[in-house]
Amino acid sequence: MKAKKALSDGELIKNCAIKMAEAFNENKVGNKFQTVPLSKQTVTRRLEDISNQISNNVKDIIANCSYFSIALDESTDVSDTNQLLIFVRAIKEDFTIFEELLQVCSLHSTTRVTDGAKSMTGTISGFVGFLRQNQITVPTLHCIIHQEALCAKSIKLSTTMATVTKFTNLIRGGNRSLTHRKFLTLLEEMDSAYGDLLLHTEVRWLSRGKCLVRFFELRHEIATFLREEVTNSAELQNDLEDVEFLRNLAFLTDITQHLNVLNLQLQGKKQTICQMVGFVDSFRKKLHLFKSALDKNNLLHFPCCRKLSEEEEEEEEEEGLEFRDYTEIIEDLSSEFDRRFNDFESFRPDISLFSNPIHCDIESQPGHLQLELCELQCDPSLNTSQVTGIDFWKLLSPERYPLLRNWALKLCSVFASTYICETAFSSLKHVKSKNRNRLSDVVLSHILRVATSQLEVDFISLVSSFMKPQCSH
Repeated sequence: MKAKKALSDGELIKNCAIKMAEAFNENKVGNKFQTVPLSKQTVTRRLEDISNQISNNVKDIIANCSYFSIALDESTDVSDTNQLLIFVRAIKEDFTIFEELLQVCSLHSTTRVTDGAKSMTGTISGFVGFLRQNQITVPTLHCIIHQEALCAKSIKLSTTMATVTKFTNLIRGGNRSLTHRKFLTLLEEMDSAYGDLLLHTEVRWLSRGKCLVRFFELRHEIATFLREEVTNSAELQNDLEDVEFLRNLAFLTDITQHLNVLNLQLQGKKQTICQMVGFVDSFRKKLHLFKSALDKNNLLHFPCCRKLSEEEEEEEEEEGLEFRDYTEIIEDLSSEFDRRFNDFESFRPDISLFSNPIHCDIESQPGHLQLELCELQCDPSLNTSQVTGIDFWKLLSPERYPLLRNWALKLCSVFASTYICETAFSSLKHVKSKNRNRLSDVVLSHILRVATSQLEVDFISLVSSFMKPQCSH
């Protein structure tokens, strides 16, 4: 079930276990395996039992936690059904964090809840608007990873990306298997650094950067291949010789790679909002550094641009290429980050206090925390502690710092991204595929809960809950 395999695979596993026992001359063990019921129907019932136990455990965690938040995201499965996933992030008094699937909602008719788009946080439409119409006031955030991806799309070099996609599709697009094989042979003969081009997929966060890096490194091999193997490709060959296109390609590759580094930092489960905002703040500082460097045509942080410039310098025997004019794109990207991450500014004072409680200005902090902060900043054991972040707050005594611990628990309970939903959608594609698209909504919900849960299943209590074991007939 964790492997997200078909429910009918139970019989296959049973037969393999029997054959394995017989191979070791353990016929008695093989006979016992014969009695184990693993039909599709039985496995489905067992799956439901396991899922229900996990669901009950999640409810207990929510009932006994200090604080919790929820993350919602929606996507369309292979049968064109919108699946809304709701995850809960609960934190206990000892700062133990649980992130578990709360509910799978299959939306067969009109959907009222939007996905990671900005409209989800609107005051009228979307989930947040629905909450406010029902007088439910809670802090809300638009997924930090989605916003980073939207910022990346604002780079004004879409024509360059479209041209790269045209090249890639010409070589390894649909119905071009012969052309693709010839290209692979050429790369092997030329002992290229990479063995193939990569296709670009919009829905995959890191796809564009990987595609661009591979294309930039193989641009000479691609030019050779077009000249030798592809007729009527003169226009595309000209693009690969056009300095302006190559400059755009090099810059787009470098800046997209920097964005991919940020995206990878933001991925991962159980990250606090403080960590994620810290990564974004770091990137915003990098953008200022990039602009300052490009103003001087310093390509230290742009390896593809530097490589292209050095190649042109060797070929033309003159100064390398200029990249100063790309500072405007850096400025626009920086402005886009400022605009899109504005909703995190309300958390800025809390993040600052969480990250540096020892040296914060006590008078600027919330009044109910000030007395305990005085105690904390004068506590020798905490002043000499080397731990930071959530590990530091675990050190605070509940008796001496009840208000500060409670405040930190609340902040650590916040979902800053829907990354956990995205990973569950990846599981959904394996579970409900084109070869297994008739799963009922209930069974799909059970499979996803078991597949995504980090809670241990108490099989002994499950078995003991039945009056007598069920044997295979």
